[in-house]
Amino acid sequence: MAGTKPRVARGQRQRASWRIIKKRALRVLEVMEVLYPQAATELFHRNPFELLIATVLSAQATDASVNRATPALFARYPNAQALAQATPEEVEPYIKTIGLYRSKARNIVQLARQLVEKHGGQVPADKAQLQALPGVGWKTATVVLGAAFGIPGIAVDTHLTRLAHRLGLSQEKNPEKIGADLEKLFPRDKWVFVHHALILFGRYRCTARKPRCQDCPLYTECRSQGAW
Repeated sequence: MAGTKPRVARGQRQRASWRIIKKRALRVLEVMEVLYPQAATELFHRNPFELLIATVLSAQATDASVNRATPALFARYPNAQALAQATPEEVEPYIKTIGLYRSKARNIVQLARQLVEKHGGQVPADKAQLQALPGVGWKTATVVLGAAFGIPGIAVDTHLTRLAHRLGLSQEKNPEKIGADLEKLFPRDKWVFVHHALILFGRYRCTARKPRCQDCPLYTECRSQGAW
């Protein structure tokens, strides 16, 4: 019938949609490499142990608040062996300015004890073993593996969740599922970089309440622009 649009098979629509999203992801990567070529965690650390402890402490807290507390904490407890000998009550004063400090003090002391008992005081470069430690979930394990050991992975926090939705890279709500979507879109050797760069972008430019849309290089890719 004249004027009738040709029917497009569902598989063809999905492939076309995937190509669009993939192209958008590559554009995101291009911009991140210009804005944050040296993107890395902002948590102060000198070794995998300090990074693990700092990342556990950063849950529901800002990196800045953690960075203010950890120098004194690590000066007093420089390794797992030292921290394992402490009590949570002894650790609490060092991290009292960080949210949920009592439960975090318990977690990091128990974590240190398990590192000593099960891993010779060393941080394991294995996700399952990391996640078995107190206070360590999927996100923390992924962050530590990437930043400390260079093992690829995209950990998803509130910033990455917000950006994945705004940029149309994932419709999932669960962080692990969002991470899986992002890992399909970006080259494996860029996963750790993408994690850190997008956190910086979400922290300083595409913020939750007042995003800097007026000078955003990804505005044409964003839902707020109404392009898709």
